[in-house]
Amino acid sequence: MNYPFQIKSLEDYKKQYQKSVEFPEQFWAEIAETFTWKKKWDKVLEWNFTQPSIKWFQGGTLNITENCIDRHLETNGNTPAIIWESNNPDENNRVLTYKELHFKVVQFANVLKNNGVNKGDRVCLYMGMIPELAIAALACARIGAIHSIIFGGFSAQAIADRLDDAKAEFIITCDGAYRGVKDIPLKSVIDAAISGNKTIKKVIVCTRTNTTVNMTIDRDVWWDDEIKKIETLGNPDCPAVEMDAEDILFILYTSGSTGKPKGVVHTVAGYMIWANYTFVNVFQYQQGQIHFCTADIGWITGHSYIMYGPLSAGATSLMFEGVPTWPDAGRFWEIVEKYKVDILYTAPTAIRSLMGFGLEYVNGKNLSSLKVLGSVGEPINIEAWNWYNQNIGKGNCPIVDTWWQTETGGIMISNLADVTPSKPSYATLPLPGIQPCLVDENGIEIEGNGVNGNLCIKFPWPGIIRTTYNDHERCRLTYFSTYENKYFTGDGCLRNESGEYKITGRVDDVLNVSGHRIGTAEVENAINMHEGVIESAVVGYPHDIKGQGIYAYVIYNSSDGDLNLSKLDIIQTVSRMIGPIAKPDKIQFVPNLPKTRSGKIMRRILRKIAEGDTSNLGDTSTLLDPSLVDIIISESI
Repeated sequence: MNYPFQIKSLEDYKKQYQKSVEFPEQFWAEIAETFTWKKKWDKVLEWNFTQPSIKWFQGGTLNITENCIDRHLETNGNTPAIIWESNNPDENNRVLTYKELHFKVVQFANVLKNNGVNKGDRVCLYMGMIPELAIAALACARIGAIHSIIFGGFSAQAIADRLDDAKAEFIITCDGAYRGVKDIPLKSVIDAAISGNKTIKKVIVCTRTNTTVNMTIDRDVWWDDEIKKIETLGNPDCPAVEMDAEDILFILYTSGSTGKPKGVVHTVAGYMIWANYTFVNVFQYQQGQIHFCTADIGWITGHSYIMYGPLSAGATSLMFEGVPTWPDAGRFWEIVEKYKVDILYTAPTAIRSLMGFGLEYVNGKNLSSLKVLGSVGEPINIEAWNWYNQNIGKGNCPIVDTWWQTETGGIMISNLADVTPSKPSYATLPLPGIQPCLVDENGIEIEGNGVNGNLCIKFPWPGIIRTTYNDHERCRLTYFSTYENKYFTGDGCLRNESGEYKITGRVDDVLNVSGHRIGTAEVENAINMHEGVIESAVVGYPHDIKGQGIYAYVIYNSSDGDLNLSKLDIIQTVSRMIGPIAKPDKIQFVPNLPKTRSGKIMRRILRKIAEGDTSNLGDTSTLLDPSLVDIIISESI
């Protein structure tokens, strides 16, 4: 497959970027022409950031699965689409060519229809990292159902909240999942999540671990049994449903600065084009290369760079069920050697973790196939960048340091592999179509280079969030109300003298833990569910492996008993309410929280204490009880 819009040089980048800013509609129309449409659009772009209202390719109709699968069948039908590596290195891998993927997606799309799933219905996917997860998501897209994939580490309560918000009627899950040494009882978690739920009509259960599970008659059905029903019908075709360009493709829930997760909505055409364009350009993908993105499909990285980006480009995408440290810390490097991986896209958290094991597990592995390395989820620190560069890339592979968000749909700021310059710890330059700006706290744009500010984007790109599901006002307030006529990323940013961008971290009440965004309010709400907790405040602090750790200050209603056990109880409460990813790393019991006279918690002070920086706490005179700060410092962990 040719990529006519792939940028080939720094001069080409500058030319394309300039064109994307000066003539955005012409620029994106030319790129859109390279995809398969059922009906061409009437209007390229209509937008208003105040409401917000963003519409790309209005009047156009298409189906994303025709672009991800069908259009490749004639010329690349026998090309591997998905290579699957099991959690267990001794288990046979699976390879699905584009023809085989097409067959399975069509087959399961018919299963969905057979079970009453229609266009526009919300289908929740809570599965392990097996090919059936990608098959199920693509089958939803083929019939126009809206998929909402939930990461397999979330708790029953967190799932219940998401199901309720989406008003989901269908669930696809597995009996269980493997992840390192863990067997995760997915079906049991789903059963707990839908206890009392009135909207779920069907639960389709895929067999993975052969765990004994409860099956509710008339509601729960086995994947394999449903497939057999389609086979008895002769495996009929399932033509791709015609979708409007702005129809919803999926909802993906992300934490915010309030306790309730928000459902980020991405639509069919714009998201597809953006995921494809960024994949082909950032990684400089060449036909036949093996692309290994180590993310879970439950996160946006997996959506865009395991499924939709690579498949729409006719690429070969490697999908891994396990974790980088099991059965030992050489697993990633064994996979690279086994499949002759060309592109490795992983998180700084994984890199830092593997650094801690030394070079014992790297030495002796043949990594010579690698051509591009990537980093995602958080800014990569210089030490991890250097280790990655020297020991994995052997100094021969460009490292693309990608900055983007669930809400952006794909990579926004990054160097392009071997095309634009890289700089350790810098995301560097915006992709064509992205118009970043830095603003001060008053919303005044900061001009020039060598400056710091809050990172905003002042013009829409095809993959931009359209709304938060069933709550458009929340979308407006969160992303478009802070600064007039701008999308606010929530990140602080530095622009150096060369005009390159360096993300400096969140400036709102959202933590970035191991590349996963977790709202402080969501964690506080979970902590406060513990019967002994009166109030809590959560902040982030530097963590050697995770990037940011979670530090919880807790007012606890107990003068006796084992406080260490109480801490364990609180941690278990958070795991039960949200999932293990949100567990506090440190819990400090405090007599009270530093508040202003109006009752506002001074998180700035708590953050400084958690960071171990108490030399300059700023003005504490506005606190209701300034002496409390010294007590908290003296007892800090």
